[in-house]
Amino acid sequence: MRKINEIILHCSATPASMDIGAKEIRDWHVNGNHWRDIGYHWVIRRDGTVEKGRPEYQVGAHCLNHNANSIGVCMVGGTKKDVRIPEDNFTEAQFASLAKLVKELLARYPGVTIHGHCEYAAKACPVFSVKAFLRKYGL
Repeated sequence: MRKINEIILHCSATPASMDIGAKEIRDWHVNGNHWRDIGYHWVIRRDGTVEKGRPEYQVGAHCLNHNANSIGVCMVGGTKKDVRIPEDNFTEAQFASLAKLVKELLARYPGVTIHGHCEYAAKACPVFSVKAFLRKYGL
């Protein structure tokens, strides 16, 4: 069993109008990147639906040098329409689902820390303040 010590939050870098899920992201990662599976363990759609990605017992492919001991969660959205400019365009349903999922993960993996992908890469991802999110939901 893997030792999990981090939950890393991501965005799909897509506009709010693009309602995709784990199936589409899996296709990008497998057929576009030639990975064996989707890189994230969980994907949260625009309506707040939480979809399974890669099984948690498998190492993800979502954050260089942090995959071995982390769970990757991707929020669908994160850019302005038709442009690659970061934008916090996530829905309240997505944030509520993220809070519920994070609480479940904290119970499953006591002592984990929660981070945005931007803490480990020169990216805006997940384009919202992880600290503010944690405070808002009492996590």
